[in-house]
Amino acid sequence: MQGRPVPLTRGVEHMADHGGEASHQGPGLARGEQQLPVHGLRRMAHVYRERLLLHVTTDLVILTIRHHTLHVLLVERGTEPFRGRLALPGGFMRGDETVEETAARELGEETRLDAEALHLEQLGVYSAPGRDPRDRRVVTCAFLAIAPRLPAPTAGSDARNALLCPVAPLLTDTGALAFDHGQILRDAVEQARNALQFTTVATSFCDPEFTISELRGVYETVWDVRLDPPNFHRKVTEADGFLAPTGRRGAAQGGRPATLYRAGPATRLTPPMMRPRTRSSC
Repeated sequence: MQGRPVPLTRGVEHMADHGGEASHQGPGLARGEQQLPVHGLRRMAHVYRERLLLHVTTDLVILTIRHHTLHVLLVERGTEPFRGRLALPGGFMRGDETVEETAARELGEETRLDAEALHLEQLGVYSAPGRDPRDRRVVTCAFLAIAPRLPAPTAGSDARNALLCPVAPLLTDTGALAFDHGQILRDAVEQARNALQFTTVATSFCDPEFTISELRGVYETVWDVRLDPPNFHRKVTEADGFLAPTGRRGAAQGGRPATLYRAGPATRLTPPMMRPRTRSSC
Protein backbone atom coordinates (compact mmCIF):
# COMPACT_ATOMS: atom_id res chain seq x y z
CA MET A 1 0.00 0.00 0.00
CA GLN A 2 1.45 3.33 -1.02
CA GLY A 3 1.70 6.21 1.42
CA ARG A 4 0.46 9.76 0.90
CA PRO A 5 2.47 11.67 -1.76
CA VAL A 6 4.91 14.25 -0.42
CA PRO A 7 5.60 17.50 -2.35
CA LEU A 8 8.84 16.98 -4.23
CA THR A 9 10.81 19.85 -2.78
CA ARG A 10 9.70 19.12 0.78
CA GLY A 11 10.53 15.45 0.46
CA VAL A 12 14.00 16.05 -0.91
CA GLU A 13 14.72 18.76 1.66
CA HIS A 14 13.56 16.44 4.45
CA MET A 15 15.98 13.75 3.30
CA ALA A 16 18.82 16.26 3.08
CA ASP A 17 18.14 17.88 6.44
CA HIS A 18 17.40 14.71 8.42
CA GLY A 19 19.70 12.12 6.85
CA GLY A 20 22.08 12.31 9.79
CA GLU A 21 24.77 10.45 7.86
CA ALA A 22 26.88 11.00 4.79
CA SER A 23 24.16 9.35 2.69
CA HIS A 24 20.47 8.55 2.98
CA GLN A 25 18.40 5.52 2.04
CA GLY A 26 15.68 7.02 -0.19
CA PRO A 27 12.22 5.48 -0.51
CA GLY A 28 12.11 2.53 -2.86
CA LEU A 29 15.92 2.21 -3.01
CA ALA A 30 17.08 -1.40 -2.74
CA ARG A 31 19.87 -2.22 -0.35
CA GLY A 32 23.26 -2.23 -1.97
CA GLU A 33 22.32 0.34 -4.62
CA GLN A 34 24.31 3.57 -4.85
CA GLN A 35 22.89 6.30 -2.61
CA LEU A 36 23.10 10.07 -2.86
CA PRO A 37 25.23 11.94 -0.31
CA VAL A 38 23.44 14.54 1.79
CA HIS A 39 25.10 17.45 -0.05
CA GLY A 40 23.81 15.96 -3.31
CA LEU A 41 20.30 15.83 -1.92
CA ARG A 42 20.55 19.45 -0.84
CA ARG A 43 21.67 20.41 -4.33
CA MET A 44 18.76 18.45 -5.78
CA ALA A 45 16.38 20.24 -3.42
CA HIS A 46 17.71 23.61 -4.55
CA VAL A 47 17.30 22.71 -8.24
CA TYR A 48 13.76 21.43 -7.76
CA ARG A 49 12.83 24.48 -5.69
CA GLU A 50 14.13 26.84 -8.39
CA ARG A 51 12.20 24.95 -11.05
CA LEU A 52 8.93 24.78 -9.16
CA LEU A 53 8.84 28.24 -7.59
CA LEU A 54 7.24 31.04 -9.56
CA HIS A 55 9.42 34.15 -9.72
CA VAL A 56 7.53 37.39 -10.36
CA THR A 57 9.09 40.47 -11.94
CA THR A 58 7.90 43.78 -13.31
CA ASP A 59 9.17 45.32 -16.54
CA LEU A 60 8.64 48.96 -17.45
CA VAL A 61 8.07 50.44 -20.89
CA ILE A 62 8.82 54.11 -20.24
CA LEU A 63 7.91 56.23 -23.25
CA THR A 64 8.71 59.88 -23.86
CA ILE A 65 9.06 62.20 -26.85
CA ARG A 66 12.39 63.82 -27.71
CA HIS A 67 13.01 65.95 -30.78
CA HIS A 68 9.64 64.88 -32.25
CA THR A 69 10.61 61.21 -31.97
CA LEU A 70 9.16 58.55 -29.67
CA HIS A 71 11.82 57.19 -27.30
CA VAL A 72 11.94 54.37 -24.74
CA LEU A 73 14.18 54.04 -21.71
CA LEU A 74 16.42 50.95 -21.92
CA VAL A 75 19.21 49.53 -19.79
CA GLU A 76 22.31 47.61 -20.83
CA ARG A 77 22.36 44.40 -18.80
CA GLY A 78 25.44 43.92 -16.65
CA THR A 79 24.80 40.30 -15.71
CA GLU A 80 23.87 37.05 -17.41
CA PRO A 81 21.69 36.12 -19.10
CA PHE A 82 21.98 38.53 -22.03
CA ARG A 83 24.96 40.37 -20.56
CA GLY A 84 25.63 43.50 -22.64
CA ARG A 85 22.22 43.40 -24.35
CA LEU A 86 19.60 46.13 -24.15
CA ALA A 87 16.52 45.41 -22.06
CA LEU A 88 13.58 47.11 -20.42
CA PRO A 89 14.20 48.28 -16.85
CA GLY A 90 12.59 46.20 -14.15
CA GLY A 91 13.24 43.83 -11.30
CA PHE A 92 11.98 41.09 -9.04
CA MET A 93 9.01 41.67 -6.76
CA ARG A 94 9.91 41.71 -3.08
CA GLY A 95 8.01 39.62 -0.58
CA ASP A 96 6.15 42.56 0.94
CA GLU A 97 5.22 44.28 -2.36
CA THR A 98 2.39 44.27 -4.85
CA VAL A 99 3.29 44.37 -8.53
CA GLU A 100 2.18 48.01 -8.59
CA GLU A 101 4.54 48.84 -5.72
CA THR A 102 7.38 46.99 -7.45
CA ALA A 103 6.77 48.97 -10.64
CA ALA A 104 6.73 52.26 -8.72
CA ARG A 105 9.96 51.36 -6.91
CA GLU A 106 11.74 50.33 -10.11
CA LEU A 107 10.53 53.50 -11.81
CA GLY A 108 12.11 55.60 -9.08
CA GLU A 109 15.35 53.63 -9.11
CA GLU A 110 15.76 53.70 -12.90
CA THR A 111 14.53 57.21 -13.73
CA ARG A 112 14.37 59.11 -10.42
CA LEU A 113 10.72 59.79 -11.24
CA ASP A 114 7.82 59.57 -8.81
CA ALA A 115 5.12 57.19 -10.06
CA GLU A 116 2.50 59.56 -8.65
CA ALA A 117 3.73 62.32 -10.96
CA LEU A 118 3.26 60.55 -14.29
CA HIS A 119 0.99 58.17 -16.13
CA LEU A 120 1.48 54.51 -15.14
CA GLU A 121 -0.81 51.69 -16.25
CA GLN A 122 -0.63 47.92 -16.37
CA LEU A 123 0.17 46.53 -19.79
CA GLY A 124 -0.13 42.78 -19.40
CA VAL A 125 1.28 39.55 -17.99
CA TYR A 126 3.92 37.57 -19.89
CA SER A 127 4.28 33.97 -18.76
CA ALA A 128 5.64 31.83 -21.61
CA PRO A 129 7.57 28.94 -19.98
CA GLY A 130 10.80 29.60 -21.89
CA ARG A 131 10.85 33.39 -21.73
CA ASP A 132 13.76 33.35 -19.25
CA PRO A 133 16.69 31.07 -20.18
CA ARG A 134 17.71 30.58 -16.56
CA ASP A 135 16.69 27.38 -14.79
CA ARG A 136 13.63 28.99 -13.24
CA ARG A 137 10.08 30.01 -14.11
CA VAL A 138 9.75 33.79 -14.38
CA VAL A 139 6.47 35.60 -14.96
CA THR A 140 6.52 39.34 -15.55
CA CYS A 141 3.82 41.94 -15.12
CA ALA A 142 4.61 44.71 -17.60
CA PHE A 143 3.67 48.35 -17.12
CA LEU A 144 3.44 51.29 -19.51
CA ALA A 145 4.74 54.61 -18.18
CA ILE A 146 4.50 57.93 -20.02
CA ALA A 147 6.58 60.98 -19.12
CA PRO A 148 6.77 64.45 -20.69
CA ARG A 149 10.52 64.47 -20.23
CA LEU A 150 13.06 62.36 -18.40
CA PRO A 151 16.17 63.34 -16.45
CA ALA A 152 19.46 61.79 -17.47
CA PRO A 153 18.78 58.08 -16.96
CA THR A 154 20.78 56.17 -14.36
CA ALA A 155 21.54 52.46 -14.45
CA GLY A 156 20.23 50.18 -11.71
CA SER A 157 22.28 47.73 -9.68
CA ASP A 158 22.30 45.00 -12.36
CA ALA A 159 22.77 47.28 -15.38
CA ARG A 160 25.89 48.74 -16.98
CA ASN A 161 24.20 51.72 -18.56
CA ALA A 162 20.81 53.34 -19.10
CA LEU A 163 19.85 55.28 -22.20
CA LEU A 164 16.94 56.66 -24.19
CA CYS A 165 16.54 54.99 -27.60
CA PRO A 166 14.28 55.78 -30.58
CA VAL A 167 11.40 53.31 -30.67
CA ALA A 168 10.94 52.87 -34.43
CA PRO A 169 14.02 50.69 -35.15
CA LEU A 170 13.22 48.47 -32.16
CA LEU A 171 9.74 47.67 -33.45
CA THR A 172 11.09 45.94 -36.55
CA ASP A 173 14.24 44.33 -35.13
CA THR A 174 12.81 41.37 -33.20
CA GLY A 175 16.18 40.44 -31.67
CA ALA A 176 17.26 43.88 -30.53
CA LEU A 177 16.16 43.43 -26.91
CA ALA A 178 16.80 40.72 -24.33
CA PHE A 179 14.20 38.17 -23.24
CA ASP A 180 10.79 38.85 -24.82
CA HIS A 181 11.13 42.60 -24.28
CA GLY A 182 10.76 43.32 -27.99
CA GLN A 183 7.23 41.90 -27.89
CA ILE A 184 6.46 43.79 -24.69
CA LEU A 185 7.63 47.03 -26.32
CA ARG A 186 5.50 46.43 -29.42
CA ASP A 187 2.46 45.74 -27.25
CA ALA A 188 3.09 48.90 -25.22
CA VAL A 189 3.38 51.14 -28.28
CA GLU A 190 0.19 49.70 -29.73
CA GLN A 191 -1.60 50.21 -26.42
CA ALA A 192 -0.43 53.83 -26.32
CA ARG A 193 -1.61 54.38 -29.90
CA ASN A 194 -5.02 52.95 -29.12
CA ALA A 195 -5.28 54.90 -25.86
CA LEU A 196 -4.82 58.19 -27.72
CA GLN A 197 -8.09 57.48 -29.53
CA PHE A 198 -10.31 57.03 -26.49
CA THR A 199 -8.55 58.59 -23.48
CA THR A 200 -6.83 61.84 -22.59
CA VAL A 201 -3.45 60.15 -22.08
CA ALA A 202 -1.85 62.32 -24.79
CA THR A 203 -1.52 65.13 -22.25
CA SER A 204 0.79 62.87 -20.20
CA PHE A 205 3.44 63.37 -22.91
CA CYS A 206 3.18 67.16 -22.43
CA ASP A 207 4.51 69.56 -19.84
CA PRO A 208 1.92 70.82 -17.32
CA GLU A 209 1.19 73.74 -19.68
CA PHE A 210 1.24 73.20 -23.43
CA THR A 211 -0.04 74.57 -26.71
CA ILE A 212 -2.42 72.78 -29.05
CA SER A 213 0.41 72.61 -31.57
CA GLU A 214 2.51 70.70 -29.03
CA LEU A 215 -0.40 68.38 -28.30
CA ARG A 216 -0.85 67.75 -32.02
CA GLY A 217 2.83 66.87 -32.16
CA VAL A 218 2.18 64.09 -29.62
CA TYR A 219 -0.51 62.53 -31.79
CA GLU A 220 1.59 62.86 -34.92
CA THR A 221 4.65 61.32 -33.26
CA VAL A 222 2.92 58.38 -31.58
CA TRP A 223 0.63 57.63 -34.53
CA ASP A 224 3.33 58.42 -37.15
CA VAL A 225 0.89 60.56 -39.17
CA ARG A 226 0.37 64.17 -40.21
CA LEU A 227 -2.81 65.84 -38.96
CA ASP A 228 -4.62 68.87 -40.34
CA PRO A 229 -4.03 71.68 -37.78
CA PRO A 230 -7.46 73.41 -38.01
CA ASN A 231 -9.39 70.13 -37.78
CA PHE A 232 -7.27 68.98 -34.86
CA HIS A 233 -7.76 72.30 -33.05
CA ARG A 234 -11.52 72.02 -33.45
CA LYS A 235 -11.69 68.41 -32.25
CA VAL A 236 -9.60 68.82 -29.11
CA THR A 237 -11.21 72.08 -28.02
CA GLU A 238 -14.69 70.61 -28.49
CA ALA A 239 -13.92 67.39 -26.61
CA ASP A 240 -15.61 67.48 -23.19
CA GLY A 241 -13.14 68.15 -20.38
CA PHE A 242 -10.07 67.37 -22.47
CA LEU A 243 -8.35 70.75 -22.20
CA ALA A 244 -8.53 73.63 -19.76
CA PRO A 245 -7.32 77.11 -20.85
CA THR A 246 -4.80 78.69 -18.50
CA GLY A 247 -5.49 82.26 -19.59
CA ARG A 248 -1.84 82.64 -20.56
CA ARG A 249 0.07 82.56 -23.80
CA GLY A 250 3.37 80.97 -24.67
CA ALA A 251 6.45 82.71 -26.00
CA ALA A 252 6.07 84.08 -29.51
CA GLN A 253 7.83 82.04 -32.19
CA GLY A 254 7.60 84.10 -35.34
CA GLY A 255 3.93 84.94 -34.89
CA ARG A 256 1.20 85.54 -32.36
CA PRO A 257 1.87 83.75 -29.03
CA ALA A 258 -0.21 80.58 -28.77
CA THR A 259 -2.72 79.97 -25.98
CA LEU A 260 -1.50 77.69 -23.21
CA TYR A 261 -3.66 74.83 -21.96
CA ARG A 262 -3.43 72.23 -19.23
CA ALA A 263 -5.03 68.81 -18.93
CA GLY A 264 -8.73 68.96 -18.13
CA PRO A 265 -10.61 66.73 -15.67
CA ALA A 266 -11.74 64.14 -18.23
CA THR A 267 -10.05 60.76 -18.56
CA ARG A 268 -12.10 59.56 -21.55
CA LEU A 269 -12.30 61.40 -24.88
CA THR A 270 -15.82 62.40 -25.86
CA PRO A 271 -16.09 62.16 -28.80
CA PRO A 272 -13.08 59.89 -29.48
CA MET A 273 -10.18 60.95 -31.68
CA MET A 274 -9.96 58.15 -34.21
CA ARG A 275 -6.55 57.16 -35.53
CA PRO A 276 -6.16 57.80 -39.28
CA ARG A 277 -5.62 54.82 -41.53
CA THR A 278 -3.07 56.69 -43.62
CA ARG A 279 0.05 58.59 -42.63
CA SER A 280 -1.45 61.86 -43.85
CA SER A 281 -4.86 63.04 -42.69
CA CYS A 282 -6.73 66.17 -43.63
